[in-house]
Amino acid sequence: MRFNSLAPALALVPLVAGHGAVTSYVIGSTTYPGYEGFSPASSPKTIQYQWPDYNPTMTVTDAKMRCNGGTKADLSAPINAGENITAVWKQWTHQQGPVMVWLFKCAGDFSACKGDGKGWFKIDQMGLWGNVLNSNNWGTALVYKNLKWSSMIPKNLAPGNYLIRHELLALHQANTPQFYAECAQLVVSGSGTAAPPTDHLFSIPTYAPQDDPGVTVGRLSLPCPIVRSLELTMNRSISIMVGVPATLLPVVMSGPAFSFEGHLSCVELERDATCCACP
Repeated sequence: MRFNSLAPALALVPLVAGHGAVTSYVIGSTTYPGYEGFSPASSPKTIQYQWPDYNPTMTVTDAKMRCNGGTKADLSAPINAGENITAVWKQWTHQQGPVMVWLFKCAGDFSACKGDGKGWFKIDQMGLWGNVLNSNNWGTALVYKNLKWSSMIPKNLAPGNYLIRHELLALHQANTPQFYAECAQLVVSGSGTAAPPTDHLFSIPTYAPQDDPGVTVGRLSLPCPIVRSLELTMNRSISIMVGVPATLLPVVMSGPAFSFEGHLSCVELERDATCCACP
């Protein structure tokens, strides 16, 4: 079954206006409030870049792709390499699409760091598992269910100031991708020295073209991705990555540069020219 045959089914899924955004973060026993986009006067000082509303970004070249229009934050949160950070949503309404988590290392103070240039790299993601595109077997369905997403900072990541970017890509309407991304400021501590290889660094916006088959899933006619299973913190083995922009695969560092013990330990993707159906 080729994905393009499912485009009519996806097109029948109604557009929901509620959407969502990250509204707080949890590191250890500390909760860091996020920005209140619809009541800015009540927003406390936060580690999160300000964002205006819950509405999606619709084109990959829009400047809002990076941090939903945010450009600065008043605070930063300390976190140890190897520690988890959990993003929390007050609401999320879509169940078809991937979850992606990115980092960007700042060259110095946060005041001079806006995430410009080719410096973004992924540390976590989940797309589709199984072979039913028009289903709830997607990373965003877990956000819909739990309203949170936890990711480990790589254990041997070099310390420093980093931006973290949580991105949800809603694919419930064929050929109408909706991007939702928020950013926050982290100060990573540890004794690691690792940095991602240059071929894992991307610029945001424009990390993927608008016609990338992982973005316009509804008209995907390329061979099916074959993804070997990987271990996640939820202690189950899943084959994923459908609906993740193909230009970013493989997208999570593994091997000698980074350690993801117990969390996204290995991601290997191959494209088989003879594949016409997902296993």
